Amino acid sequence: MPEWIVPSRGQKDTGSAVFIDAGPWAVHMVIAMLNLFRLLLVMLVAASCGPLRADEAIPDGELALSAHLETDADTTIIHDGLIWRVYADPTDGTPARFVTQSDNATPTFQLPPGAYIVHAAYGLSGTTRRIVLGSSGVHEAVAISAGALTLNALVGDAPIPDAMVHFSIYVAVGTDPEGRLIADQVKQGTVVRLPVGTYRIVSTYGENNAISSADLSVEPAKLIKATLRHRAATVTLKLVNNLGGEAYAGTAFSVLTPGGDTIRDLVGAFPSLILAEGDYILVARNSGHVFTSEFKVRSGIDQDIEVLARTSP
Repeated sequence: MPEWIVPSRGQKDTGSAVFIDAGPWAVHMVIAMLNLFRLLLVMLVAASCGPLRADEAIPDGELALSAHLETDADTTIIHDGLIWRVYADPTDGTPARFVTQSDNATPTFQLPPGAYIVHAAYGLSGTTRRIVLGSSGVHEAVAISAGALTLNALVGDAPIPDAMVHFSIYVAVGTDPEGRLIADQVKQGTVVRLPVGTYRIVSTYGENNAISSADLSVEPAKLIKATLRHRAATVTLKLVNNLGGEAYAGTAFSVLTPGGDTIRDLVGAFPSLILAEGDYILVARNSGHVFTSEFKVRSGIDQDIEVLARTSP
């Protein structure tokens, strides 16, 4: 039991002392005084620092992102061609809300803690990841299963000028290899990033029927270089009185297949067009008269096709 040492009543303190039993109430009083002191100290510190703001109470977290190509061998880091989009993932069932984006290969975002949906687009391929961000930050590395194609075209053995050819890329739907168009008007030499898989490539030379196609497989982390070869030529149409003579202006031409299907209608003195190798019928109309001729296109051999303005006897 605690005891206090105090001078005897009515006596001077001569160094002698008596012991008085303090009892349990003194212990509780000391504890209460200590607690009161602690409370006062906390209040004093809080008053000196000022009130906490909401953004100080929960600091932003750092979201660092990177991507690599998914392969069976070593990891191939993606250094360009990425577009990152970040969406807030709501908990109330409402649609995800766009927050920010970056075309930096390895971006860093300062965001409030919470759940986010991150989408990485790499050409026509990409991946999505849900991330829960805390104030301590997150570094997320995502894998993308993708490869790439670059396309070129020839007519015979000669390169085709860029302005005269374009490519379309399809993915199969069911048994149809051209079931869904995913890229159109692709120019020569363009690097097209695609998910791993098989694609139908259609090359169109000119604006008519000079078409070449091939099925190509895109492999993980590989760039496939492909060249499609056309069998076609350029023909110039003329209506003349004599072979090698001056062409009639304002002539309306129709190019038909042997079966009678129209490939192209043109008007002029000597319009030109690109046609696939094969047999054709040419119909020329001028001043109410109609003239016809048959001709053949041979790959790589450009030629003038002349129709004689002569009526049958």
